[in-house]
Amino acid sequence: MLLVLCVDLDDDLGRKTGIPTPVIGADDVTEAAVALATADPEDSDVNVLFQGVNIYDELAAGGESVEVAAVTGVDGADVKANRAVGQEVDRVLAELSTGEEVSAVVITDGAQDESVLPVIRSRMPIDGMRRVVVRQAQDLESLYYTIKQVLADPETRGTILVPLGVLLLIYPLVVVANLFNIAGAAVLGILSGVVGLYSLFRGLGLEDTVDGAAASVRNVLYTGRVTLVTYVVALALIVVGGVQGMETVEVVRGVRGGGVTVGVALAAFVHGFVQWLAVAGVTSSLGQITDEYLAGRFRWRYLNAPFYVLSIAVVLYAVSGFFLPAAQGVTSLGLSDLAMALAAGTLTAVLSTLAFAVAESQLPSADPA
Repeated sequence: MLLVLCVDLDDDLGRKTGIPTPVIGADDVTEAAVALATADPEDSDVNVLFQGVNIYDELAAGGESVEVAAVTGVDGADVKANRAVGQEVDRVLAELSTGEEVSAVVITDGAQDESVLPVIRSRMPIDGMRRVVVRQAQDLESLYYTIKQVLADPETRGTILVPLGVLLLIYPLVVVANLFNIAGAAVLGILSGVVGLYSLFRGLGLEDTVDGAAASVRNVLYTGRVTLVTYVVALALIVVGGVQGMETVEVVRGVRGGGVTVGVALAAFVHGFVQWLAVAGVTSSLGQITDEYLAGRFRWRYLNAPFYVLSIAVVLYAVSGFFLPAAQGVTSLGLSDLAMALAAGTLTAVLSTLAFAVAESQLPSADPA
Protein backbone atom coordinates (compact mmCIF):
# COMPACT_ATOMS: atom_id res chain seq x y z
CA MET A 1 0.00 0.00 0.00
CA LEU A 2 1.14 3.52 -0.78
CA LEU A 3 0.48 6.19 1.85
CA VAL A 4 0.25 9.83 0.74
CA LEU A 5 1.45 11.61 3.87
CA CYS A 6 0.79 15.36 4.28
CA VAL A 7 3.14 16.85 6.89
CA ASP A 8 2.33 19.99 8.93
CA LEU A 9 5.32 20.26 11.27
CA ASP A 10 4.18 23.32 13.25
CA ASP A 11 0.57 22.07 13.70
CA ASP A 12 -1.21 24.91 11.90
CA LEU A 13 -4.07 22.51 11.23
CA GLY A 14 -4.65 21.65 14.89
CA ARG A 15 -4.01 25.12 16.29
CA LYS A 16 -6.20 27.00 13.81
CA THR A 17 -9.08 24.57 13.33
CA GLY A 18 -9.10 22.40 16.46
CA ILE A 19 -9.32 19.26 14.32
CA PRO A 20 -7.70 16.27 16.08
CA THR A 21 -4.83 14.66 14.22
CA PRO A 22 -3.82 12.48 12.52
CA VAL A 23 -6.49 12.84 9.82
CA ILE A 24 -6.91 9.68 7.73
CA GLY A 25 -8.94 9.27 4.54
CA ALA A 26 -9.53 11.44 1.49
CA ASP A 27 -12.86 12.81 2.70
CA ASP A 28 -11.54 13.71 6.15
CA VAL A 29 -8.38 15.30 4.73
CA THR A 30 -10.50 17.32 2.29
CA GLU A 31 -12.71 18.55 5.13
CA ALA A 32 -9.63 19.45 7.15
CA ALA A 33 -8.20 21.40 4.20
CA VAL A 34 -11.46 23.32 3.76
CA ALA A 35 -11.56 24.09 7.50
CA LEU A 36 -7.97 25.35 7.48
CA ALA A 37 -8.59 27.43 4.35
CA THR A 38 -11.62 28.96 6.06
CA ALA A 39 -9.64 29.73 9.23
CA ASP A 40 -6.56 31.08 7.39
CA PRO A 41 -6.73 31.32 3.59
CA GLU A 42 -3.07 32.38 3.39
CA ASP A 43 -1.68 29.29 5.17
CA SER A 44 0.48 27.24 2.79
CA ASP A 45 -0.49 24.01 4.57
CA VAL A 46 -3.89 24.29 2.86
CA ASN A 47 -2.16 23.59 -0.45
CA VAL A 48 -0.28 20.65 1.09
CA LEU A 49 -3.56 19.00 2.10
CA PHE A 50 -5.22 19.60 -1.26
CA GLN A 51 -2.09 18.36 -3.06
CA GLY A 52 -2.21 15.18 -1.00
CA VAL A 53 -5.85 14.58 -1.96
CA ASN A 54 -5.02 15.31 -5.62
CA ILE A 55 -2.19 12.75 -5.67
CA TYR A 56 -4.46 10.25 -3.89
CA ASP A 57 -7.15 10.69 -6.56
CA GLU A 58 -4.65 10.21 -9.38
CA LEU A 59 -3.17 7.04 -7.89
CA ALA A 60 -6.56 5.62 -6.93
CA ALA A 61 -7.83 6.21 -10.48
CA GLY A 62 -4.89 4.16 -11.74
CA GLY A 63 -5.99 1.22 -9.62
CA GLU A 64 -3.21 1.44 -7.03
CA SER A 65 -3.81 0.61 -3.37
CA VAL A 66 -3.41 4.02 -1.77
CA GLU A 67 -4.46 6.00 1.27
CA VAL A 68 -3.97 9.64 2.28
CA ALA A 69 -3.35 11.03 5.77
CA ALA A 70 -2.30 14.28 7.40
CA VAL A 71 0.05 14.34 10.40
CA THR A 72 1.16 17.30 12.49
CA GLY A 73 3.89 18.17 14.96
CA VAL A 74 3.89 20.95 17.54
CA ASP A 75 4.56 24.65 17.35
CA GLY A 76 8.06 25.17 18.74
CA ALA A 77 11.30 23.21 18.85
CA ASP A 78 12.04 20.94 15.87
CA VAL A 79 12.94 17.96 18.06
CA LYS A 80 9.56 17.96 19.84
CA ALA A 81 7.76 18.52 16.56
CA ASN A 82 9.59 15.61 14.90
CA ARG A 83 8.76 13.32 17.81
CA ALA A 84 5.10 14.32 17.62
CA VAL A 85 5.03 13.58 13.89
CA GLY A 86 6.64 10.20 14.54
CA GLN A 87 3.95 9.32 17.09
CA GLU A 88 1.18 10.31 14.69
CA VAL A 89 2.77 8.28 11.88
CA ASP A 90 2.75 5.27 14.21
CA ARG A 91 -0.97 5.80 14.81
CA VAL A 92 -1.64 6.03 11.07
CA LEU A 93 0.24 2.77 10.44
CA ALA A 94 -1.71 1.12 13.22
CA GLU A 95 -4.97 2.22 11.57
CA LEU A 96 -3.78 0.87 8.20
CA SER A 97 -2.58 -2.49 9.53
CA THR A 98 -3.75 -4.65 6.58
CA GLY A 99 -0.77 -6.92 6.39
CA GLU A 100 0.60 -5.10 3.33
CA GLU A 101 3.96 -3.36 3.28
CA VAL A 102 3.37 0.39 3.42
CA SER A 103 5.54 2.97 1.68
CA ALA A 104 5.04 6.72 1.66
CA VAL A 105 4.90 9.74 -0.60
CA VAL A 106 5.58 12.76 1.60
CA ILE A 107 3.98 16.14 0.84
CA THR A 108 5.42 19.28 2.48
CA ASP A 109 5.44 23.04 1.90
CA GLY A 110 9.10 23.78 2.61
CA ALA A 111 12.52 22.72 3.82
CA GLN A 112 11.59 23.04 7.51
CA ASP A 113 8.92 20.32 7.24
CA GLU A 114 11.37 18.11 5.36
CA SER A 115 13.51 17.84 8.50
CA VAL A 116 11.07 15.13 9.60
CA LEU A 117 11.93 12.83 6.70
CA PRO A 118 14.42 10.71 8.75
CA VAL A 119 11.69 10.12 11.34
CA ILE A 120 9.28 8.88 8.67
CA ARG A 121 11.96 6.84 6.92
CA SER A 122 12.68 5.01 10.18
CA ARG A 123 9.12 3.70 10.12
CA MET A 124 8.54 2.93 6.44
CA PRO A 125 10.18 3.35 3.02
CA ILE A 126 9.72 6.70 1.26
CA ASP A 127 8.98 6.32 -2.45
CA GLY A 128 8.83 10.03 -3.17
CA MET A 129 8.64 13.55 -1.81
CA ARG A 130 6.73 16.54 -3.14
CA ARG A 131 7.26 20.13 -2.04
CA VAL A 132 4.23 22.30 -2.79
CA VAL A 133 5.08 25.74 -4.16
CA VAL A 134 2.17 28.12 -4.82
CA ARG A 135 2.34 29.89 -8.16
CA GLN A 136 1.75 33.63 -7.93
CA ALA A 137 1.62 36.45 -10.42
CA GLN A 138 4.92 38.31 -10.58
CA ASP A 139 3.53 41.65 -11.73
CA LEU A 140 4.07 44.91 -9.89
CA GLU A 141 0.71 44.80 -8.12
CA SER A 142 1.44 41.37 -6.63
CA LEU A 143 4.89 42.49 -5.50
CA TYR A 144 3.43 45.62 -3.90
CA TYR A 145 0.78 43.58 -2.10
CA THR A 146 3.37 41.10 -0.80
CA ILE A 147 5.61 43.87 0.55
CA LYS A 148 2.62 45.58 2.13
CA GLN A 149 1.55 42.37 3.85
CA VAL A 150 5.07 41.71 5.17
CA LEU A 151 5.45 45.23 6.54
CA ALA A 152 1.99 45.10 8.13
CA ASP A 153 3.17 42.30 10.43
CA PRO A 154 4.49 43.93 13.66
CA GLU A 155 7.17 41.28 14.23
CA THR A 156 8.50 41.43 10.68
CA ARG A 157 8.32 45.23 10.66
CA GLY A 158 10.37 45.48 13.83
CA THR A 159 12.91 42.93 12.62
CA ILE A 160 13.51 44.53 9.21
CA LEU A 161 12.77 48.24 9.48
CA VAL A 162 14.50 49.06 12.77
CA PRO A 163 18.01 47.87 11.76
CA LEU A 164 17.50 49.31 8.26
CA GLY A 165 16.48 52.67 9.72
CA VAL A 166 19.53 52.78 12.01
CA LEU A 167 21.84 51.92 9.13
CA LEU A 168 20.33 54.66 6.94
CA LEU A 169 20.82 57.18 9.77
CA ILE A 170 24.55 56.50 10.09
CA TYR A 171 25.71 58.81 7.29
CA PRO A 172 23.52 61.85 8.11
CA LEU A 173 24.32 61.58 11.82
CA VAL A 174 28.06 61.43 11.08
CA VAL A 175 27.71 64.55 8.92
CA VAL A 176 25.82 66.38 11.68
CA ALA A 177 28.41 65.26 14.24
CA ASN A 178 31.22 66.69 12.10
CA LEU A 179 29.37 70.03 11.91
CA PHE A 180 29.45 70.21 15.72
CA ASN A 181 33.11 69.07 15.90
CA ILE A 182 32.12 65.66 17.28
CA ALA A 183 34.19 62.72 16.13
CA GLY A 184 32.25 60.89 13.42
CA ALA A 185 33.91 57.63 14.46
CA ALA A 186 32.26 57.92 17.89
CA VAL A 187 28.81 58.29 16.31
CA LEU A 188 29.53 55.37 13.98
CA GLY A 189 30.63 53.23 16.93
CA ILE A 190 27.51 54.08 18.95
CA LEU A 191 25.16 53.29 16.07
CA SER A 192 27.01 50.06 15.32
CA GLY A 193 26.68 49.10 18.97
CA VAL A 194 22.94 49.83 18.88
CA VAL A 195 22.48 47.63 15.80
CA GLY A 196 24.60 44.90 17.39
CA LEU A 197 22.64 44.96 20.65
CA TYR A 198 19.35 44.91 18.77
CA SER A 199 20.51 41.95 16.68
CA LEU A 200 21.54 40.03 19.82
CA PHE A 201 18.27 40.94 21.50
CA ARG A 202 16.22 39.58 18.58
CA GLY A 203 18.50 36.62 17.97
CA LEU A 204 18.40 35.41 21.57
CA GLY A 205 14.64 35.84 21.74
CA LEU A 206 14.67 38.11 24.79
CA GLU A 207 11.43 39.91 23.90
CA ASP A 208 9.25 37.75 26.13
CA THR A 209 11.73 37.95 29.01
CA VAL A 210 11.87 41.76 28.90
CA ASP A 211 8.09 42.03 28.52
CA GLY A 212 7.60 39.71 31.52
CA ALA A 213 10.04 41.73 33.64
CA ALA A 214 8.30 44.99 32.70
CA ALA A 215 4.90 43.48 33.54
CA SER A 216 6.23 42.31 36.92
CA VAL A 217 7.56 45.80 37.72
CA ARG A 218 4.22 47.35 36.74
CA ASN A 219 2.34 44.90 38.95
CA VAL A 220 4.63 45.67 41.88
CA LEU A 221 4.09 49.41 41.42
CA TYR A 222 0.33 49.17 41.00
CA THR A 223 -0.25 46.77 43.89
CA GLY A 224 1.88 48.81 46.32
CA ARG A 225 4.23 46.04 47.40
CA VAL A 226 6.62 47.00 50.19
CA THR A 227 9.37 44.79 48.79
CA LEU A 228 9.96 47.27 45.95
CA VAL A 229 11.17 49.86 48.47
CA THR A 230 12.99 47.43 50.74
CA TYR A 231 14.87 45.85 47.84
CA VAL A 232 16.07 49.26 46.65
CA VAL A 233 17.18 50.11 50.19
CA ALA A 234 18.90 46.72 50.52
CA LEU A 235 20.74 47.25 47.24
CA ALA A 236 21.96 50.67 48.44
CA LEU A 237 23.12 49.12 51.72
CA ILE A 238 25.03 46.41 49.87
CA VAL A 239 26.81 49.04 47.76
CA VAL A 240 27.74 51.00 50.89
CA GLY A 241 28.89 47.76 52.52
CA GLY A 242 31.14 46.99 49.57
CA VAL A 243 32.78 50.41 49.89
CA GLN A 244 33.16 49.91 53.65
CA GLY A 245 34.71 46.51 53.06
CA MET A 246 37.34 47.98 50.72
CA GLU A 247 38.12 50.71 53.25
CA THR A 248 38.60 48.06 55.95
CA VAL A 249 41.06 46.25 53.67
CA GLU A 250 43.03 49.49 53.31
CA VAL A 251 43.04 50.03 57.09
CA VAL A 252 44.37 46.52 57.72
CA ARG A 253 46.94 46.94 54.98
CA GLY A 254 48.16 50.15 56.67
CA VAL A 255 48.44 48.40 60.05
CA ARG A 256 50.35 45.52 58.51
CA GLY A 257 52.72 47.85 56.67
CA GLY A 258 51.26 47.24 53.23
CA GLY A 259 51.74 43.50 53.03
CA VAL A 260 48.68 41.29 53.62
CA THR A 261 47.83 37.85 52.35
CA VAL A 262 44.75 37.07 50.27
CA GLY A 263 43.13 35.42 53.31
CA VAL A 264 43.64 38.45 55.53
CA ALA A 265 42.39 40.79 52.79
CA LEU A 266 39.28 38.63 52.37
CA ALA A 267 38.69 38.58 56.13
CA ALA A 268 39.04 42.38 56.27
CA PHE A 269 36.56 42.83 53.42
CA VAL A 270 34.02 40.50 55.04
CA HIS A 271 34.51 42.23 58.40
CA GLY A 272 33.64 45.65 56.95
CA PHE A 273 30.96 44.38 54.58
CA VAL A 274 28.96 41.91 56.66
CA GLN A 275 27.37 44.51 58.97
CA TRP A 276 25.80 46.34 56.03
CA LEU A 277 24.87 43.05 54.42
CA ALA A 278 23.05 42.01 57.59
CA VAL A 279 21.04 45.25 57.65
CA ALA A 280 20.21 44.78 53.97
CA GLY A 281 19.08 41.20 54.59
CA VAL A 282 16.90 42.18 57.54
CA THR A 283 15.38 45.07 55.58
CA SER A 284 14.49 42.94 52.54
CA SER A 285 13.14 40.08 54.67
CA LEU A 286 10.93 42.44 56.68
CA GLY A 287 9.54 43.84 53.44
CA GLN A 288 8.78 40.34 52.17
CA ILE A 289 7.13 39.40 55.47
CA THR A 290 4.97 42.53 55.31
CA ASP A 291 3.81 41.71 51.79
CA GLU A 292 3.01 38.14 52.75
CA TYR A 293 0.95 39.40 55.68
CA LEU A 294 -0.95 41.92 53.54
CA ALA A 295 -1.63 39.21 50.94
CA GLY A 296 -3.04 36.86 53.59
CA ARG A 297 -0.24 34.32 53.22
CA PHE A 298 1.59 35.02 56.48
CA ARG A 299 3.20 32.14 58.38
CA TRP A 300 4.98 32.49 61.71
CA ARG A 301 8.02 30.66 60.39
CA TYR A 302 8.61 33.54 57.96
CA LEU A 303 9.85 35.55 60.95
CA ASN A 304 12.88 33.24 61.12
CA ALA A 305 14.47 35.05 58.17
CA PRO A 306 15.70 38.18 60.02
CA PHE A 307 17.07 36.07 62.89
CA TYR A 308 18.88 33.75 60.50
CA VAL A 309 20.42 36.75 58.76
CA LEU A 310 21.61 38.17 62.08
CA SER A 311 23.00 34.79 63.18
CA ILE A 312 25.00 34.36 59.99
CA ALA A 313 26.24 37.95 60.20
CA VAL A 314 27.43 37.46 63.80
CA VAL A 315 29.32 34.30 62.83
CA LEU A 316 30.99 35.91 59.80
CA TYR A 317 31.84 39.08 61.75
CA ALA A 318 33.43 37.09 64.58
CA VAL A 319 35.37 34.69 62.35
CA SER A 320 36.74 37.51 60.19
CA GLY A 321 37.67 39.57 63.27
CA PHE A 322 39.58 36.59 64.71
CA PHE A 323 42.12 36.87 61.85
CA LEU A 324 42.52 40.66 61.94
CA PRO A 325 44.71 42.94 64.07
CA ALA A 326 43.17 45.63 66.26
CA ALA A 327 42.70 48.84 64.29
CA GLN A 328 40.23 51.67 63.75
CA GLY A 329 36.93 50.17 62.61
CA VAL A 330 38.16 46.59 63.18
CA THR A 331 37.05 44.44 66.12
CA SER A 332 39.84 41.97 66.79
CA LEU A 333 38.53 38.93 68.67
CA GLY A 334 40.35 36.36 70.73
CA LEU A 335 39.59 32.66 70.84
CA SER A 336 37.15 32.95 73.76
CA ASP A 337 35.32 35.85 72.11
CA LEU A 338 35.06 33.83 68.89
CA ALA A 339 33.60 30.86 70.77
CA MET A 340 31.01 33.09 72.46
CA ALA A 341 30.04 34.69 69.15
CA LEU A 342 29.64 31.32 67.45
CA ALA A 343 27.54 30.06 70.34
CA ALA A 344 25.39 33.21 70.27
CA GLY A 345 24.79 32.90 66.53
CA THR A 346 23.86 29.24 66.83
CA LEU A 347 21.54 29.78 69.80
CA THR A 348 19.80 32.69 68.08
CA ALA A 349 18.99 30.55 65.03
CA VAL A 350 17.91 27.53 67.08
CA LEU A 351 15.77 29.48 69.56
CA SER A 352 14.04 31.47 66.80
CA THR A 353 13.26 28.27 64.92
CA LEU A 354 11.78 26.63 68.02
CA ALA A 355 9.87 29.74 69.10
CA PHE A 356 8.18 30.32 65.77
CA ALA A 357 7.50 26.61 65.28
CA VAL A 358 5.63 26.61 68.59
CA ALA A 359 3.86 29.85 67.65
CA GLU A 360 2.77 28.38 64.31
CA SER A 361 1.39 25.28 65.97
CA GLN A 362 -0.48 27.24 68.68
CA LEU A 363 -1.53 30.46 66.95
CA PRO A 364 -3.65 30.85 63.80
CA SER A 365 -2.03 31.85 60.52
CA ALA A 366 -3.59 33.24 57.38
CA ASP A 367 -4.59 30.67 54.79
CA PRO A 368 -2.67 30.84 51.53
CA ALA A 369 -4.38 32.67 48.71
